[in-house]
Amino acid sequence: MDVKACIFDLDGVIVDTAIYHFKSWKRLADELGINFTLHDNERLKGVSRVRSLEIILEIGNVTKTEAEQHELASRKNEWYTEMISKMKPDEVLPGAKEFLQLVKNAGIKTALGSASKNAGIILDKTGLTSFFDAVIDGNHVSKAKPDPEVFLKGAEAVQVDPKFCVVFEDAIAGVEAALAGGMKVVGIGSPEILSKANLVVSGLSEMNLEKLKAV
Repeated sequence: MDVKACIFDLDGVIVDTAIYHFKSWKRLADELGINFTLHDNERLKGVSRVRSLEIILEIGNVTKTEAEQHELASRKNEWYTEMISKMKPDEVLPGAKEFLQLVKNAGIKTALGSASKNAGIILDKTGLTSFFDAVIDGNHVSKAKPDPEVFLKGAEAVQVDPKFCVVFEDAIAGVEAALAGGMKVVGIGSPEILSKANLVVSGLSEMNLEKLKAV
C-alpha cells in the first residue's frame, strides 16, 4: 500500500513502562497489606486506573469509599509520574528509534496515538519528541480504545486519510481501534493474541520499509 503516515501506540511499542505501573501498584498494595504479585498484575494490563485499583482491593478483600479510592489512585499516579520522570533514552525498546528515523527519512508522517496522559513526559525523557509530527494522548481524547478516536485524531493531525495510515499496536483493543478507523495495523507481540492485525512482529526491530509497504 501507499503508506503516508505511521501512528504508534506508546507503551509496549516504543517504550515499556509496565514495570513502573507494577512498582507503583505494588507499593500501594503493600501499604494496604495486600499481597500483590506479578501474576496478579497481568489482570491490570489495558485496564483503567480506577478499575485496576478495584481489582487490587478485590484481591485483598479490602473495602474503601469512593473518596478513599480516588485518593489511593491519585497517590499511585504520583509515584508512577515520579518514576517515569527519571526515564532515560536507553529505555526505548530495541529498534524503535531506528524505525522512526527510517520512516521519517522516507517522507512518511509520524504520529503518536496513546491513552497515556504522561506521553509528553515519556517522549521528552527518552529523547523521542522530535521524531513525531503529532502527539495525540490521553489529554486529547475522551473515548478509550477500541474506539478509534485516538487514531483518527492522529491521522487528522498529520492531514492523512485513514486508509493511507498504518498503526502499530501491542494490545487487542488497540488493533480493533485501528481497524475500526479504517486503517491497516501492525501488531507488536504474539500472532495468537493479535490475530486480527494485518501483520504481527515481535518488535519494531523486525520492521523495515519493505514490510511496511507490504501491509
